[in-house]
Amino acid sequence: MSKYSVLLPTYNEKRNLPIITYLIARTFEQANLSWEIVVIDDASPDGTQEVAKELQSIYGEDKILLKPRAGKLGLGTAYIHGLKSATGDYVIIMDADFSHHPKYLPEFIKLQKEGNYDIVLGTRYAKDGGVYGWNLKRKLISRGANLLASTVLGTGVSDVTGSFRLYKKQVLETLMKEVTSKGYVFQMEMIARARQHNYSIGEVPIAFVDRLYGESKLGMDDIIGYLKGVLSLVFI
Repeated sequence: MSKYSVLLPTYNEKRNLPIITYLIARTFEQANLSWEIVVIDDASPDGTQEVAKELQSIYGEDKILLKPRAGKLGLGTAYIHGLKSATGDYVIIMDADFSHHPKYLPEFIKLQKEGNYDIVLGTRYAKDGGVYGWNLKRKLISRGANLLASTVLGTGVSDVTGSFRLYKKQVLETLMKEVTSKGYVFQMEMIARARQHNYSIGEVPIAFVDRLYGESKLGMDDIIGYLKGVLSLVFI
């Protein structure tokens, strides 16, 4: 039986972590699939790690793996850190703040099996996908950024910046050794390099919902950094 490892980077997710864990666990158990959740916490001051330890006592330390770090060191390095402990054949990356709902996991897994895809990504910008909880300005920025990247880089996918994805473990390991970008550009470079390797990519439409608890910010520095990132990836 295939095993699925879910990498959950966290920072101040004390309120979200128990609920997202329950939903992930229920989804896999109902599908009779082998699973584990790797919580990569960046020294959250709100007690996220203590909550993760409580979840270990409920689900078992073989199901909930807590891999803390010294501080906020970036999303890419969080995946690298968590991947070292992942024992699954497939690795799912998703946010712990309910931007990515576990209800889509069966669709990811089904599509991957049907097409033997190397990567399955959740898309906000195809078919029934959508974004909820953002103002018009942010929606336009995100949509424009994806169109720009897809056109310039020729990725052939509709959502290059989303972070709800399923990877074959060996594929993710290969890409993580090559990717150098940080921040918003990281996910985009993952797809650009996947195309260099001719990895197959499937898409599942998802409804992206802005985080349930906490704050999400997008500043001008992020936008400028993204544009520079797109240009830098043209020459990889």
